Amino acid sequence: MVKLVFQPPKLDPHGLIRDILGWSQIARKGGLLALEPMIADQHDKFMNKGLQMLVDGAEPEILRDSLELEIEAYEEHYRQGAKVWEAAGGYSPTVGILGAVMGLIHVMENLSDPSKLGGGIAVAFVATIYGVGAANLLFLPVANKLKSIISQELMLKYMLIDGLVSIANGENPRVIETKLQGYFI
Repeated sequence: MVKLVFQPPKLDPHGLIRDILGWSQIARKGGLLALEPMIADQHDKFMNKGLQMLVDGAEPEILRDSLELEIEAYEEHYRQGAKVWEAAGGYSPTVGILGAVMGLIHVMENLSDPSKLGGGIAVAFVATIYGVGAANLLFLPVANKLKSIISQELMLKYMLIDGLVSIANGENPRVIETKLQGYFI
């Protein structure tokens, strides 16, 4: 999942709205079956599945329920990955404290030799800094970035569902556009 942090997916909500409006106009003119050629053009499996269900004439509520179930599984999978990074951010300072304790134990072993005290104390402080630094500069920011990306992707998926259900219900493209732009308050 680190790849998502450094190479996040390109999300284009306005492009998605344009696509949905285009599908809506095609469906109004030629019926839902006129959307069948659009299915092959989709590279996103979720979008492909939604369009296929729409073309197959799935009832709007069945369409919504099926796609929302898939979203829930997607969300659970990716949120678990983010939780791993978050947990690492929680444990990292503890590991740093363990390093500090080990450094201080080393200091205590060498109380009779003052020349070795400085090195042991330095190890203790460095271990603490590494633990806290790793948590706050790596693990927690990665977890938060992943959560943000997941939330944005979920918003687009829900937007797609609303658009497809609106098309299935035969709503006017302008009404659909207004509804979908509500995601950008």
